[in-house]
Amino acid sequence: MTTGTPAPFTAADYQARMDRAAQSAADAGLAGLLVAPGPDMVWLTGYHVPADTERLTLLVLAAGQRPTLVVPTLEAPDAAKAAGADAMTLRDWTDGKNPYAVTAPLLDGSGRFGVSDNAWAMHLLGFQRTLPDTSYVSLTEALPMLRAVKDAAELERLAAAGAAADAAYEEIKKVPFAGREENDIARDLSDLLKRFGHSQVDFTVVGSGPNGANPHHEASERVIQDGDMVVLDFGGLKHGYGSDTTRTVHVGEPTAEEREVHDIVRAAQTAACDAVRPGIACQDVDRVARKVITDAGYGASFIHRTGHGIGVTTHEPPYMIEGEEQELVPGMCFSVEPGIYLPGRFGVRIEDIVTVTADGGRRLNATAREMAVVG
Repeated sequence: MTTGTPAPFTAADYQARMDRAAQSAADAGLAGLLVAPGPDMVWLTGYHVPADTERLTLLVLAAGQRPTLVVPTLEAPDAAKAAGADAMTLRDWTDGKNPYAVTAPLLDGSGRFGVSDNAWAMHLLGFQRTLPDTSYVSLTEALPMLRAVKDAAELERLAAAGAAADAAYEEIKKVPFAGREENDIARDLSDLLKRFGHSQVDFTVVGSGPNGANPHHEASERVIQDGDMVVLDFGGLKHGYGSDTTRTVHVGEPTAEEREVHDIVRAAQTAACDAVRPGIACQDVDRVARKVITDAGYGASFIHRTGHGIGVTTHEPPYMIEGEEQELVPGMCFSVEPGIYLPGRFGVRIEDIVTVTADGGRRLNATAREMAVVG
């Protein structure tokens, strides 16, 4: 497992990200970007602020203009300590003042801006009232690949997160399953992720028996039985970057049908991972996995996309789905997770994180994909 703490990102790293984002906005015909608290702001500036704050906090980016972070005065001391602070100008506003009027001089009064998807409607409407000739588009629509291509330092963090999730899986196979609630296994997984360095656990899906046929089943009070197939899907953040892996285990010896379905999913997952290389479209990864499952007669039972991007969040662009023509480029990271779901009976899913290399793809998860038998 990858160990140690990676070197922190520097102000120069954040400056380069902000410059690239501003230029990407200009290339897309936008006057700039308005970045609210959330993953985009963390990635661009290193500034962590609660996304549920009602006071306007906003990063303003535009080509040829120094990045400016607008913050409430009472938050300014913390903002000044952000890793990317030296690459920005801080502009603060006090309670009782109009934050939109304070920010307006930074904006082209007739421009079209990309806005963080999680920006508050209250704030966007405030800008529309203050600058009625402006218009807005979501960042996911305007710049879906903004965070998609990772550099070497980001890949190091993703690899460490993947290795930690792998270590958690190796340990969970040792605990008793039969006679315990799904909730118990979910708590064990959460504790293991934290033991192996995760600062945040985003999900611990434990779908036993018929619950495994629901891809996003929440762990429940159902008692796991001997003979159950159990889908384990878990992940979170380590060093600020995501893990997400799925393995399907069996309590006791599986039936011939259960082995067959698991083998089909494993073949689909292997084929899709092997297909990853620069220049193919995201939808091609989905098509490869889906063909294997469809040819085996289970096409109608594969009910979700094949994968999603991962980075400072566990789900982000790009998406491995029919209709997504974005080409893969080195540095992209995403899940490959085909599945088969048989309602009322069981489900199977196998998932790895894959990064695109110069001539192919590399998995960031290394645990065995064969069905594990647990007690």
